[in-house]
Amino acid sequence: MNVNIAVLGEKSRRIVKQTLAIFLVLALWQILPSLDWVDPHILPPLSKVIEGFFDLVTSGKLFVYALASFKRAVAGFTLAIIIGIPLGLLMGWNKQVEQIFDPIVQLSRNTATLALYPVFILVFGLGELSKIGIIFWGCVWTIIINTIAGVRLVDPLLIKAARSMAVSGVDMFRKVILPAAIPSIITGLRLSATYSIVVLVSAEILGSNSGLGFLIFEARDNYDAPALYSGIIILSALGLSINYAIVQFEKRLTHWQPQTGHK
Repeated sequence: MNVNIAVLGEKSRRIVKQTLAIFLVLALWQILPSLDWVDPHILPPLSKVIEGFFDLVTSGKLFVYALASFKRAVAGFTLAIIIGIPLGLLMGWNKQVEQIFDPIVQLSRNTATLALYPVFILVFGLGELSKIGIIFWGCVWTIIINTIAGVRLVDPLLIKAARSMAVSGVDMFRKVILPAAIPSIITGLRLSATYSIVVLVSAEILGSNSGLGFLIFEARDNYDAPALYSGIIILSALGLSINYAIVQFEKRLTHWQPQTGHK
């Protein structure tokens, strides 16, 4: 009981400290531009950003652009998961598969993603396919590499123990390899999810007439700083939401493991 109280007290103190830090940043955001210590044309007061945010909400523009970005990010990221995890598992488990695909993976993951965006536009046009394709390309290699690492880092003692009990290859993979590799796979998903937002914004700035990236680019051209920062805040919230969803998914999958305080 005393241990539980101590843990709750520590969590409460951490939450209070984090909340105070956030409020301090928001207060400085409001005060510094209001006193002209920071150019309000570059960084408007928080109240002006909130006002611009509600203008975008009431006009419906923010919802339309946010939905467009969300669909693209989810489509590209999901496609990367569907292809990346099975391929990474195969490459990590089967050396012959790895020898076939490893040169392609190494070459592709070391090629700058955005440098290939003009190629995607040439192949797929300026529509949704080019944006979804470049997001997929930016995410899939990290997922593959982390999945391979997860398979290779499985404790050899677990494999030996399973073999000593005459566990079949399929059961070995399903009950030993895959569960042990999940933390590394989730790490790849989290890294890819973060990168997908970066690629998404860049793709929408370079070739789109919708989405949060386009909203930020348009706001910059119109010198509309409140709308610009509103778009950035929504993108940050989108990234945090995706990361939180992945962390919660990992906790459900690895509930049997001791929790290490994911953030």
